Amino acid sequence: MKKQKRPYLFIMYTGQPIHARREIPYEIKLTTRLLLDELCFQWNKTRLEEAINESLETGNRAEFYQLSEAYRLTIRE
Repeated sequence: MKKQKRPYLFIMYTGQPIHARREIPYEIKLTTRLLLDELCFQWNKTRLEEAINESLETGNRAEFYQLSEAYRLTIRE
């Protein structure tokens, strides 16, 4: 069987050169991700605590049990 040959033609690029952006260091990426995770966790925890307190004040037991379970799952992390 004959080898298939493919001709290539290289053309010089005459446009403006493109400058690549610097890569963000891994430590900064990790730190920002951990900070964002902590902020989201604290916000969700506070929101659930406020909803649990409101359900206790109104006397809604079903909502209280549902929110307590969600709070327990959130805190367990």
